[in-house]
Order: sequence, then structure tokens, then C-alpha cells
Amino acid sequence: MSGAKALVKALEREKVETIFGLPGGAIMPVYDALLDSNIRHVLVRHEQSAAHMADGYARASGKTGVCMATSGPGATNLVTGLVTGQLDSSPIVAITGQVSTPQIGLDAFQEADIISIASPATKYSHQPRSVEEIPYTVREAFFIASLGRPGPALIDLPKDVQVDSAEVKFSDKIRIRGIKPIPTPDNTQIGRVAEMLSEAEKPFILAGGGVIVANASNQLQNLAELLLAPVATSLMGKGVFPENHPLSMGIIGMHGSKEANQIIYDADVLLAIGFRFSDRTTGKLDEFCPEAKVIQIDIDSTEIGKNKCIDAAIVSDAATALNMLNKALKKKLKHKKKTSWSKKIKEIKEISENKIENSGKELTPPKILRELRRLIPEKSIVTTEVGQNQMWASLYFKALRPRTFITSGGFGCMGFGFPAAIGAKAARPDLPVFDIAGDGSFIMTENSLATSVLEKIPVTVVILNNRMLGMVAQWQRLFFNRRYSAVQLGNVPDFVKLAESYGAQGIRVGSIHEFSKAIKTSLKEEVTTVIDVPIDPEENVLPMVPVGYSLKEVIG
Repeated sequence: MSGAKALVKALEREKVETIFGLPGGAIMPVYDALLDSNIRHVLVRHEQSAAHMADGYARASGKTGVCMATSGPGATNLVTGLVTGQLDSSPIVAITGQVSTPQIGLDAFQEADIISIASPATKYSHQPRSVEEIPYTVREAFFIASLGRPGPALIDLPKDVQVDSAEVKFSDKIRIRGIKPIPTPDNTQIGRVAEMLSEAEKPFILAGGGVIVANASNQLQNLAELLLAPVATSLMGKGVFPENHPLSMGIIGMHGSKEANQIIYDADVLLAIGFRFSDRTTGKLDEFCPEAKVIQIDIDSTEIGKNKCIDAAIVSDAATALNMLNKALKKKLKHKKKTSWSKKIKEIKEISENKIENSGKELTPPKILRELRRLIPEKSIVTTEVGQNQMWASLYFKALRPRTFITSGGFGCMGFGFPAAIGAKAARPDLPVFDIAGDGSFIMTENSLATSVLEKIPVTVVILNNRMLGMVAQWQRLFFNRRYSAVQLGNVPDFVKLAESYGAQGIRVGSIHEFSKAIKTSLKEEVTTVIDVPIDPEENVLPMVPVGYSLKEVIG
């Protein structure tokens, strides 16, 4: 068979159901072979969106997302999405076309050395030089993308290899030197950690995206309830612990809840699970909980102690470690009694939840996001763009289940949320999907409206429209004496007209009542909907910890 057919058959063997892509000359043989496959191809309008859609698909489903592009600019346009997936541990396989092998290195039309360009952004990248190589390359790429700490892989396929024919063998066997299985924690490690936690008077749990990847949400909740320990999450961990739970403290960090950022300093033992102590979660690192004993559990051994000195460590996936830890602790903590620590957590949460926003404005982001949470089903998936909208969502929209809050964390990639929402909806067509957007971020990938409408993948976009690059403007207000530089977007485009021009539904609201009505309309109708919500351009996201400060030094 031809190389193109071998690739498609290999993808079918990996149970690929959906590919997000945009064709071009160097990948045309593969697109021709796709016509004879049951794999669904979703046509994007820009390759960056293809990578974000594959990412959203992966995060919503737990499967590996797949995107495809031609050579040269098509391939390089994928890179932003691959870096996003790499930093947020999302399994993606990208397939790119390449010029024919005799032309490689001769600066042929639309040639780019995508293997070299993408290597820092991927766990694996390979260019098959024969048809016979293709099946194993595909098997290897999918295996590595989902192995251990997930991440992107890239297959670059020269055009002549797509066209050539050969006798092809398919196998599920994997032979990769240097790949070691994820270790199972030994009883000594578990026993030491269990001892530290059982003796703690003020235990505190930090949960990150690694707990979501491991599908260990239930085990985390069991542990928290066993220890009566409060749980705060990183931005990537949001949703892994239900935020309406009495022990939930919300997110921690630069725009974390004030309560979580302050009370964590009272803890005597911190248990960090799938949590890498990034700068945006810890604030000034050398002042982050210096008195607490720190335990770190992570599947990636390079993360252990990388950013924060620790007292005990377990290299393992979160599910295995938490199962073993729960068993060990049940023997030690048969009857855990409520303590002054438990009472303090309860009191702080009650004070926080009883706070009433005193703003007289009709439409503010906190009111909008609380109303959205009240109206939509618990299982609904929410994605976000990047900027103020993202931080408002992290603070005021309570995520109740894992894989229902999807955002660009480590890379902070504007334009991520809308294509990621389309990818999530393609993975979970049974669930409503909402993108919480800012006007500046949404504009970057608004051409995905064409994909959403024509491919019949309906999502709802809620634009918090302040006619500003909101987060940059907030920093200019706070740290640059309100000297606005290149942040004012004006009043264009008209998002209602823009949506309608693509065949979507556009709604502009002027009150909470109108917003509620618009959300209910979007839930009833299977049509892509853009809801334009004008907000005050001077509104800040608070609380906020300035860069270089400790979590105690909070504004707002």
C-alpha cells in the first residue's frame, strides 16, 4: 500500500476518530487516503487552531488529540499549540507534510525543518524516510505522547514517502530503549509519608493537573476527607476537587483566593500531588511556606524538588500513590476528629462565601460567572481564553468535576479557548461547552466560527467585552501610573454581526436578566452562539499578588 494509506490505517489502529487539520500541497496524498476512512476530519481555518482543538479534545476526553497540516508555514503554525500542550501535559500527535526527500535541505518551496523547530516543544518527533517505517512511527508517537507525563509528538512525512508503495506490516509491539515503566512506590516511601501526614496538626493538600491526568479525583477526595485537610489547586488542577466541597479552598497563586493564599502559611505539612510549584502558584519561592514540611508526589522525576526544596517524595502516577496512601492512612487514622484546624478552615470559608459584592454595577465579571455556574449543568465543560477573563473564571466559576475546566496554564496562550472549546465539544458532543472569553483573545481565533458552524460543532462563547487588552491594561494601571500603551481596542468588531456573518447566533446583553436569558437560549438551541457582555474597561481582577512578592503580599 501507499505511505498515505499506511498512515491512515495506522491511525485507525490507534482508534483515532477525529483529526483537526488544514490541507496543502505536501500533505495532499494523506487527505486523499482519508476519503476512504471513517476518521472524521474537521477543517480548521488556521493551523494554530487545529493544535488547540486537538488539545481541547485530549483534555476533555483523556484520549490523544490529533492535528494535521502541510509543510512549511502550515507546520510552523502548529508550534504555538504544541508548546501549549507540552507545558500543560496534554497528549497530542501532530502530522505534517514535508517536501520530497530529494528536496530536503535545498530550500524547496514551503520547506521548513519542522523536526528541529518542534523538538523542544514535543516529547517525540520523527521523519519516516520509507513507507515501511510509517506504522511503527505512528505506534511509537501515540505511545510516547500518552506515556507518563503526557505531551505532544510530531510525525513529519515527506511527500514521496506518502506516494510510494511497499509491503507494510502492522504490529502493536513497542521497542524503545531508555523507556522505563513508571515505578510503583515501595511501602517504605508510603509509610514515611503516611507517618508525616498522620502526625500533622495542620495538613494542607495542593493538587495540580497531574491528578486530573491520572483520573485520581476520587482518591484525592477520599484522602482529604480522611485527613480533614483543606485542598487548594493550581490553575491546571481546577476541577479535580469539587469547589463546592467544605474542604475546597479554590485555586492558589497570583490570582488565587485570598483565603487559600493566606491560610497555607499556617500549615505544618504540605502534600503536593501532580503540582510543580510554578512561579504563578507560589509567588516568591523562597518565602513560600518556609516552615512547613513538604511532600511531593509526581510522575515526572525531574519535577521532584526542581522548584521547591522538599522533605519527602514519591515518583508515581497520582492514582497509584493515592490508593496506597489512603490504605496506609486508614490504619493510622481510624477516627480522625475535628480539630481547631478544621474549625478555622470552616470559619474562613464561611466568611468568604458570605461576602457580598458591593458594586452597584449591573454587569460585573463575578456576577456573570456566578450566574453562569447557576444556570448550566454540572457536567458542562468550560474553556477560557487568556487574560482577565481567565482569572475571573478561575476565581468565580466553581468547577465541580475533573476535565470540565480547560485553560492554557503554563504558556498563557491567547486565542486558545475558542478552538479548545470546539475540540472539547467534538470529544464530548453530549455535553454543553462554553468558552469564557475576552474580546482581545477571542479576536485572535474568531475565524474558528466557520469551523464551529459548518462542521456542526456548536459551542457558546461568553465574551467579557471591555474593549481592552484587559490584563495588560490592569498592569499598566497598577504598575505604570495608568499610562495606557497599545491596549485600547475600540468598539470593533461588532461581535453580534461578526457571529451572524459566519452563520452563528449573536446576542448582546445589558443586564443579568438578559444574560440569563441568553444562556438559557444557547442551552436549548443546538447552534453556535456568541454572547457579547459589555463590562467596565477599568475593572481589575483582584485579589492579585504582584510578580516577585510572596502570597501574603496581596492587592485587593
